[in-house]
Amino acid sequence: KRFYEHDGVDWMRIVGAAVRNAMDSGGLRQGGSTITMQLVKNLYDPDAPRDFSQKIKEAHLAQEVERRFTKDQILAKYLNGVFYGQNSVGVQAASLTYFDTPVWAINLPQAALLAGLPQAPSAYNPFINPKDATARRNVVLQEMANQGYITQAEADEAKAADLQLKRGRTYERKREGYFFDYVRQELIDRYGEQRVQNGGLAVRTTIDPKLQRAAEQAIASNLGQEGDPAAAVVLLDARTGYIRAMSTSREYGKDSQFNYAAQARRQPGSTFKTFVLTRAIADGINPYSTVYDSRPIDIDDPTWGPIEVATYSNSYRGAVPISQATLASDNTVYIQMTLDVGPERVVDIARKMGVRSKLPVVPSVGLGSGEVTPLEMAAAYAPLANGGFRVEPVAMTDLGKGIPKGDLATPKRTRVFQDGVAYEVTRILRDNVTSGTGTAANIAPNVAGKTGTTDDHTDAWFVGYTPRYVCAVWVGYPNDDGVRRSMTSVHGITVAGGTFPAQIWGDFMRIAAKNDDALEFPLPKNPVEWSAFSSDFTESAGSYMVSSAKSTSTAKTTKTDTKPRTT
Repeated sequence: KRFYEHDGVDWMRIVGAAVRNAMDSGGLRQGGSTITMQLVKNLYDPDAPRDFSQKIKEAHLAQEVERRFTKDQILAKYLNGVFYGQNSVGVQAASLTYFDTPVWAINLPQAALLAGLPQAPSAYNPFINPKDATARRNVVLQEMANQGYITQAEADEAKAADLQLKRGRTYERKREGYFFDYVRQELIDRYGEQRVQNGGLAVRTTIDPKLQRAAEQAIASNLGQEGDPAAAVVLLDARTGYIRAMSTSREYGKDSQFNYAAQARRQPGSTFKTFVLTRAIADGINPYSTVYDSRPIDIDDPTWGPIEVATYSNSYRGAVPISQATLASDNTVYIQMTLDVGPERVVDIARKMGVRSKLPVVPSVGLGSGEVTPLEMAAAYAPLANGGFRVEPVAMTDLGKGIPKGDLATPKRTRVFQDGVAYEVTRILRDNVTSGTGTAANIAPNVAGKTGTTDDHTDAWFVGYTPRYVCAVWVGYPNDDGVRRSMTSVHGITVAGGTFPAQIWGDFMRIAAKNDDALEFPLPKNPVEWSAFSSDFTESAGSYMVSSAKSTSTAKTTKTDTKPRTT
């Protein structure tokens, strides 16, 4: 009421509100703030506790604002920055949202409705609570009459009008709905929901629009037919963790807001073998000279019980080095390796590299029996591309002028292993792209990656990287209803990691990495020191090294242990 009279603070209201609320239960919960004080609160400290001492701080700041700006300037800043509900920040956005009309063209009852919204945007949302919104509007109209801004007759006429709503779509359209929701949740986690609802954040994200379009096109060109499985693509800058693309095949809308790229936890299949390989190489196990038997596994392990494993194609190679077993994605070799290095240590290194989801500590974890998101897998492969550093995914770099961003855009890098480990794993995964299961992704000489397919063909993956980028692609049918659907006939083929996932990856990365052909994975400054003992773990050598695996060098094997363990 006294906006044009006070100096930014209405001390009578503050003291009165303090007394009323103290008599109730001691906390200042309502009343007291002027428009100038609310502007200060919204701009500088929206999540501060609502107590009397905070009101005093806001009062002093409000007086300083009043000295620097005119009343009309203050009112304009408030109206243009306050939250009105429905994703609308500022009175112009609110007018377009509720009336589909610019603010300069609205009438008296519409203006009164908008004026009453900031006090409680959700409670007075006219789309949701029209009765409460009408009552609030009428309070505003009566106050305008009481203060002489309109006549009583004008107020009565406006009160009799309906709400005149017309839902506008300008501020409901989201160019990147899934990523918008991802960023919004990150803002809420960092600054609190109230701060985000109050608005005023001009968020600059890490998404590259051209790469986002390219990811969408790569999905659509491979899996764009009615009835095709869903797909998700995530692209990270391997050095910084910046999210450059996050795309899914399902169009964002009222009935589809589940982000497969960041929220869908699905079994990764053989892409998880990379963590077994990384663990083994970090332990000094030479993947070129260490030999395992590729054969059907049917054992009763002392620790884990019965274990039966076959290869994807039911074909076996006999004695085979780890490197060649990786190119063939041999399940029987990798179950033995997982037991040798220890399932718990596979889980440990996967977590250190970037997997956040809860993983089962069982032998099958090395074959991908856990559940992870595409975003996690992209992040977890980044240390292989950047020389051994875990990087946290980053979605935002700036929040607008005057908004403290702290370490928002600072890459969070943590050394996981030496660059020599990353180099040796990459050597094998490069070969996997040129002559293994990932040849559909062979778009450049500096590409490394791994395919993954679940036993029942419900999930298929390709996770690959260049010296600059790491990209994860997942393909599978939605299982919102709890039903797992196999991809045994999609465009006439059974889907595996080397089919649509690798093809989507290749189509997308031809654009994303088109200027990176000159980049190479650097030679390591800290080469791996291989263990010196003989590493023949075939059955003919007297030990196939399928053990109870307690992550120690003395774990018993299921056969006479004639050779030292490699861990």
